[in-house]
Amino acid sequence: MDAQGRGRAENIDPADQWVLNPSTGEYELRLTPSAPQSSVPRPRRSGPRAGGGSRGGADARSGAPRDRATAPRREEPETASRDIPSPRRRRGEPEPLPGRRNRRPVKKKSKAKKILLWTGGSMAFILVAVSAAAYLYIQHLNDNITSVSDDGASTGGFSKDKAINILLIGTDKRTGKGNEGYGDAGSVGHADTNILLHLSKDRSNATALSIPRDLIVNIPDCPTKQADGSEKVIPGTDNVRFNTSLGQDGRTPSCTVRTVTALTGIRPDNFMVADFNAVKTLTEAVGGVEVCLGKNIDDPDSHLKLSKGTHNISGEQALAFVRTRHAVGFGGDLSRIGLQQQFLSALMRKLSSNSTLSSPTKMLKLAETGTKALTVDSQLDSIGKLKDLGLELGKLNPKNLTFTTVPVLDNPAEKVKVTVVLNEAKAPAVFQAIKGDVSFSDVKKKQKAAKDAQAALLKGTKSAASEVRVRILNGGAVAGSAQETLQWLQNDAGVAKSENAGNAPAELSKTTLEYAPDQAAQARRLAAIMGLSGSAMKPGKSVINSQGLPAMTLTLGKDFKGAGVSLTTPTKAPDVDKSTADKVTCAK
Repeated sequence: MDAQGRGRAENIDPADQWVLNPSTGEYELRLTPSAPQSSVPRPRRSGPRAGGGSRGGADARSGAPRDRATAPRREEPETASRDIPSPRRRRGEPEPLPGRRNRRPVKKKSKAKKILLWTGGSMAFILVAVSAAAYLYIQHLNDNITSVSDDGASTGGFSKDKAINILLIGTDKRTGKGNEGYGDAGSVGHADTNILLHLSKDRSNATALSIPRDLIVNIPDCPTKQADGSEKVIPGTDNVRFNTSLGQDGRTPSCTVRTVTALTGIRPDNFMVADFNAVKTLTEAVGGVEVCLGKNIDDPDSHLKLSKGTHNISGEQALAFVRTRHAVGFGGDLSRIGLQQQFLSALMRKLSSNSTLSSPTKMLKLAETGTKALTVDSQLDSIGKLKDLGLELGKLNPKNLTFTTVPVLDNPAEKVKVTVVLNEAKAPAVFQAIKGDVSFSDVKKKQKAAKDAQAALLKGTKSAASEVRVRILNGGAVAGSAQETLQWLQNDAGVAKSENAGNAPAELSKTTLEYAPDQAAQARRLAAIMGLSGSAMKPGKSVINSQGLPAMTLTLGKDFKGAGVSLTTPTKAPDVDKSTADKVTCAK
């Protein structure tokens, strides 16, 4: 049937044949007769009204069949839209209420869920606020830090997997509130207190080596970066006091670092500089430190006045304690070093104590004070880097922190003894022990391990010196070292079958001796002559010398100190005066 015949084919209106089935929610075709239709087309009717039956069915109120011919027809406006049948319900879904077939029931949020939502939102806001506050505070601490360039004097910063060497410099520059009355008000400052702190690779021990300010040294040339970015080389000076390595002639802390390296052979990783105010504010931040005096002290020069016994000192009193020298010992700088070591021991104990670590107030105050009080090198210029260093230092037990002083002698060139000179008989062993990461507090385990390693390679027969054949290479030692060693071996050690083979293909940090298995006896003899340790022995293969004969290879590394100077790494700390941070020694 086409559109033109609509309503005229057998007098059946097609719209009357499609009826909504309330059980399925779909229209169904019913081929029941209908009353004659008007020939005038009209809009299709929508589905049944709510409460009404389908066309051709029973009347909703009486239940009697409704006569299409007589029942009044309600015409709908042409603009009315057709009702869209509601979607089919899923199995188990409840029957929708009358008049709401096209709406799904709205789920109400429980009170508990509302509370959770509010709580979660509040916590998220708090976390964001706290994170923002923490970030701003960290930025504030970073802004507190004063840093200066290391001018390439240091190693470039400490490493977590290596031993750490930090140079602590105390300057006597009279800056800051309350420091004008200490004299030398216009001084640019000196390297008045100097401590090289060595933290072992395994963090089991540390050594704090004090360097006397009045020690006569040679200060090397010092390249320094100027404010405009240019570089200026400050000329070095020989036979002057160590404390002139800072401040004088425009020298920066990097010059002090270079002087320490030239003196000890140990290159610091980082440095920190503290002035008078640092001593005062740091002790106040931790609530004071405990020191002990073996006698009454009244020193008008340092303004220290304390009775015999134990005292908790901070602020001005703490500064006076580390500055006094005339009232203790022999009245010189060496006596004052003992007081400074006692003070630092007390500060170390206080910093590692529960009373400090468990107090958020003290920790925040310490962070605030520490970042303002210290000047650090450019490799420690953020709170993150300082935190990492603090965590490494925090692994140390104070009882394994040993304080000692560079061995010195009175300057023989002076009638009135004021300055001191290096004790050449003892000082090199101290420097070598620190450089070799030897503990000054507990060395039993390291002694055994080193002895076992050396015994495995050095134990056995040794050839005569005249039978030793060796080629000498320079692998990082001072220029001319290979020729110097050759002459010493031939003229003084009886190793005539030796020759200078020039420079090695690569630099080595340590001197090595490579030999073939059948040259072991020769290697033991040369090791004994050179003072090589078992770690320097490298079993391998021989090389052919200029005579066409197999020879060993001796490569002089950066640790080479000169012909005839033993290269054996010490396994035991030298016998020097020392103290540990876990004990209190009363100053007298």
